[in-house]
This record gives sequence, structure tokens and C-alpha cells, in this order.
Amino acid sequence: MAVLDFSEIKPLLSTRKKILIVGHTNPDGDALGSSLALYNFLKAESFDLSVIVPTSYPGFLAWMPGQENIRVYEKEKGVCDRIFDEAEVIFSLDHNSPSRLGIATKAFGKSKALKIMIDHHIDPDKKSYDLVFSTTETTSTSELIYDFLAQYNQAQISREVAECIYVGIMTDTGSFSYACNYEKTYRTVADLFKLGIDGVNIHRRVYDTFSESRMRLLGYCLSEKMVVMQKLNTAYISLTKEELERFDFKPGDTEGVVNYSLAIKGIRLAALFTEKENKIRISFRSAGKFDVNVFANKHFEGGGHRNAAGGDSFLPMDKTLEKFERLLLDHKEELCS
Repeated sequence: MAVLDFSEIKPLLSTRKKILIVGHTNPDGDALGSSLALYNFLKAESFDLSVIVPTSYPGFLAWMPGQENIRVYEKEKGVCDRIFDEAEVIFSLDHNSPSRLGIATKAFGKSKALKIMIDHHIDPDKKSYDLVFSTTETTSTSELIYDFLAQYNQAQISREVAECIYVGIMTDTGSFSYACNYEKTYRTVADLFKLGIDGVNIHRRVYDTFSESRMRLLGYCLSEKMVVMQKLNTAYISLTKEELERFDFKPGDTEGVVNYSLAIKGIRLAALFTEKENKIRISFRSAGKFDVNVFANKHFEGGGHRNAAGGDSFLPMDKTLEKFERLLLDHKEELCS
């Protein structure tokens, strides 16, 4: 497993600049982990720093070092537009295209800043960035950030930086249960522990602080909403806006729900359909050779990784589910072989 060479970046940061760090829409542990790791590291060098995410992040990540300095575009559009306009360098982390910024895409496109992508998703949109550091042979963007910071100044990586990196690696591998068959990953994690992180406490903060309503929503998903199609080795869950409101839905409350369907013996494809204001958001997970990145890209304007991807449908929920079940028949051989 090769380590990317990040040496082009350091000369760009040789003088004090206005730096903006941007994560993707619906930021997860890796988006926040990589963004806050870079923020906390560069803060020690007195750069003029800002962190923006397009939409709100889950409450179970609200303890992370530096999170209080994150600006949410949907809540502070005017301020965020000014930051985009004044930025001299933009780090785009954990997304492979400006389109993953959603409502902040236009502001990103208008910015005259030098744009740097650091990411681990398939098919990076290289034309939209000045520098691209991208590989799928890693657990997470957070691990790539560790590589960058280690090359930049290993001695400057603090415990707070290490905590953020660990969150990104841990969450993007499902607590080291998938996408982490790399010796280097465990050497990186060992380095993080040497810096004083408490892995047990971090895991508890992320996974053991659910609200009662979130736990009841999970129970409802599994007992009432899970559809299992044994003949197609597929299971899915769908949630309408009304159902989400019934359980006092907060951003992040459906994080990981799709994985429960995939845990059923014999299931190779799992999906979660969540009704938003003007679309159906879909999360896909697969086991084995079924490529949900290709499936999401071809049928639902999405993408991601081979075994974890997302997409959108602009049909009503019932029509979306009909389309999905119809498409499964076209992929029966892949799912059942």
C-alpha cells in the first residue's frame, strides 16, 4: 500500500494565508475527523482558518476538539459566502466533486482560492481542483490527513489532532470491521495511541450516547420497516418524513441503520431510503462483489465506494421503492451468484 506524496502542499503554506477547510453535505465522522484534524494542526501555526460544512452534523460528533468553530452553510450563508470569497487556499476533504457540497457548491465554484482535494472516493473530479491527492487504497480521508501531517511535521501532531483522525478511521471502517485490511492502518492507529488518545472513551462518545428517540427509531426500523427479499439476497428499510418526525429525528439518527440489514445471513445488498424535503436520500451497502458505487451512479445519481455508496431519487417514496425492486431483477444474477 503506497503512501501519497504530499510534498507539493508545504511550500504553499510557507506564508500566512486565509485557509478554508470544507467537508461534504451531511458530514459524517470522516468528514469531521479529517477537517478538524487539519484545523487543529494548522491552528498551531497561526493561520487564518475557517471550517465550513454545508449542513448540520450529528450530535454524537459534537464533542470533537475544535467543532465549536465549524460554520454550517445552511445556517450562516452570508458569512460562509464571504469566507469562500476571501479564502486563499481551500482544502476539500472527504469528497470527490464540488457537487458533494450541495447548497455550497456555487460558493465553492466562484472562489478564486487555490483548491486542494484530499479524498478516498472513486472517480475524483480532477478538473475542479488545482491539486488532487486521491486514492481508494485507504480506510478514510482521515488516514490520508495523518499521512499529510506526518510528512509536514510529525512532531506537531497533538493528542487533539490524533483524536479527530481516530474518529474518522473508526467510523469509516465500522469500528474496524470493514475496509481496513491494511497493515499500515493499524500502524497509524498505534501511532495515535502513542499520542495519548483513549480509544475506549472515543468509541463510547460516538456509539454509546444515543437519545431514547433514536433508539426507538432503530427498533421501529427493524421491527416494522425492514423488507427482506431472500430470493434476491436484498434487504431494505424506508422512512417517510412523517415517520422521522414521530421519532423526533435529528441529523445523524439514521447513521449506521443500513448496516443492520446487511448483517442478515445471506444478504448481499442493503439499502436505506429516507424522505427529505424534495427527494429520497438512499444509502447502499453491499457484501462481496456487488458494486453499489456503479449501481448508485447508474440509477440514482450517486456514488461512493464499491461496498458503500449513496444516491438520490426525485420520485415519491412508493415510486422509488418500485423502481428499486424492479432494478433488482436486472441484477439478479450478480446478487445471487
